Amino acid sequence: MNASVKLIEQVVPSTVSLHVTVPQRHPSAPILGTERMGSGTVVDATGYILTVNYVVIGASTIQVRLLDNSQYEADIAAQDFASGLAVLKVPVSGLPALPLLSSSTLQLGDEVFLVAATGEGNGRRINGGAITSTAAFDAYWEYFLERALFCTAMNPGLGGGPMIDLHGRMVGVVSLNLNEIGKFSLAIPVEYFLEHRDELLRYGRRVSRPSRAWIGMYSYTLRNHLVIAGLLPGGPGDTAGLKAGDVVLAIDNDEVGDRQKFYQQLWAHRAGDTILFRIFRNNAVQTIPVRSGNVEEFFA
Repeated sequence: MNASVKLIEQVVPSTVSLHVTVPQRHPSAPILGTERMGSGTVVDATGYILTVNYVVIGASTIQVRLLDNSQYEADIAAQDFASGLAVLKVPVSGLPALPLLSSSTLQLGDEVFLVAATGEGNGRRINGGAITSTAAFDAYWEYFLERALFCTAMNPGLGGGPMIDLHGRMVGVVSLNLNEIGKFSLAIPVEYFLEHRDELLRYGRRVSRPSRAWIGMYSYTLRNHLVIAGLLPGGPGDTAGLKAGDVVLAIDNDEVGDRQKFYQQLWAHRAGDTILFRIFRNNAVQTIPVRSGNVEEFFA
C-alpha cells in the first residue's frame, strides 16, 4: 500500500465504529440480526456520517464511537434503499470530515485504500489495492448499481467504511466482500450521495425518484434462467404464493433473461402495481399475479 503514514493519520480520525440494535420483531432482524456492527465516515463537520444502509435498517439505537473513544447516540438522517447508502446524524459539531470526490475521476489501476472499524475495542484496519472495474453490479436481493467500484483490496473490517484515493478524498463506501479474483471488495460510489445530498438530508429519502415495484425475493441465474432462491417472509412475493425453486419465465408476458434485465423489467412498474409472473414449477407452467410492494414502507 502506497498511502503514506501522514495521509493515514490524516484520514483515520474521520472514521467511526457503529453499534446498532434492532427489535426482534423488525422484518430485517431474521436476515441481518438484532445486533449489528459497522463502519462509517464523517462527511460533514456538523455531525453527518455516511455508511451502508444494511447496518442501520430498523435500528432502535445507533451508537457511534469516534477514534478518540467519545461516543454519541445517532439518528438516521436519510436512507437510500436503491443505492444502499444511509446518512446518520450525531448531536455534535466540529468533527473532522473527509472531503468527497466523485469516483468518475478514477481510472482503472488507480490505487485506493480502505479503512474499517474492527469491532474489537475501537481499532481500525487499513488495506490498499487498485481499482479493477467500474462496471454495473447486480445482487440477488433486488439490488442494482449502474456503476460500482471493484478493487483488489480486501475489506479489512466491518462494512460501511470509506474507500479513499491517495489524496485523502473519499470516493466510495465499502459495502460487500466479493472475494473474486481481482474483485475482492465492492464500494458504492460516493456520487450516489453527492448528487442527491440536499434532497436526502431534507426529506430523509429520494422523494424525486418514482417508487418502484418490489417483490421481496432473492434470485440467481442458472443456464440463462432466473431462479427464485428464496422469499422474504411476509413480502409481496411470499404472500402471493411464489416459492423458492420457481423459474421465472416472464413477467407481464415479457420474457425474462438475466437478472439485470429482470430488474429493469420489474422496475418499469411502480410500487403497488400487480405484476403477472409466469413461472415453471413441478414440470408445469403457471401464472401468479403479485401485487408489488414498497421496500421503504416494508422496512419502515
